Amino acid sequence: MKAFVIMKNDAGQRVNKFVEKAVPALPHSLLYKYIRLKRIKVNGKRCSPQDKLQEGDKIELYINDEFFGEGSQKLLFLKAPPQLNIVYEDENILLVDKKPGLVVHEDESGQADTLIHRILHYLYEKGEYNPALEASFVPSLCNRIDRNTGGIVIAAKNAEALRVMNQKVKDRELRKLYLCLVHGVMEPKAATLRDYLQKDSSSNQVKVFAKQVPGSKTIITKYRTLRTNGKYSLLEVELKTGRTHQIRAHMAFYGHPLAGDAKYGLNRDNRDNPFPFQALYSYKLAFPFTTDAGPLNYLNGREFTVNKVDFEDFVPQ
Repeated sequence: MKAFVIMKNDAGQRVNKFVEKAVPALPHSLLYKYIRLKRIKVNGKRCSPQDKLQEGDKIELYINDEFFGEGSQKLLFLKAPPQLNIVYEDENILLVDKKPGLVVHEDESGQADTLIHRILHYLYEKGEYNPALEASFVPSLCNRIDRNTGGIVIAAKNAEALRVMNQKVKDRELRKLYLCLVHGVMEPKAATLRDYLQKDSSSNQVKVFAKQVPGSKTIITKYRTLRTNGKYSLLEVELKTGRTHQIRAHMAFYGHPLAGDAKYGLNRDNRDNPFPFQALYSYKLAFPFTTDAGPLNYLNGREFTVNKVDFEDFVPQ
């Protein structure tokens, strides 16, 4: 038997959702069977899968020890370095400047050095996260950035902040601005582009069309030229829609692929530039909330910017 006392981060969840997170090795079929057989109880009494857990509740699991064997897996983040480029931090959220080349979550390679593992290690060393005391909650990322793109990533330190921030992301109440370096000179210097994007999941690549085609979705990309030297132009870009590879594919569609972009650009164009990855950076994040943000209301109207983007100086002012 193992018992959990429900802490603040775990309160408000249904019994089945809590057990799924706290004991991920337990098959769903057994979970519901054990609830029916009263081998999973709340405060010593029979419960149902839909019952909501409250802070201070005690949930008891009379199940085999083999299902609790993931302890070492919970500490996998300690294999990642705890060093971060922090843009902003408070008791609820962490804004981190992710450098190109670092993956945000563990992928099929299984490598331990990911952005989320670095964040967990950092919070663990600060005493703000201890997996031994958290039955189901883990600090989590609220947005993602491709491995080879840099920029600001949001992490929530507690369950309430995660819930609110995820809703704000879903409702598009955040404003993200990108810097990118493109080949050539954009004409006009500023515009809002509207076209259609079709994704090919098998190749992890997208295509852009001027007219709607089967399976395509509308893309809207707003840009303005900050400066140019004729060969390259530094752009500030705002996504009005958020599709896979939208900036990279949209710029390439108009004949101005990103410097260093081997997927949507031409190798001959990238031979003489020093970028190992596409020159794209999510450099500014603003919180223009239009609805109540509860415990995160203090962020409303605030704006955060990374200190420096490496390719900014490639086109001198």
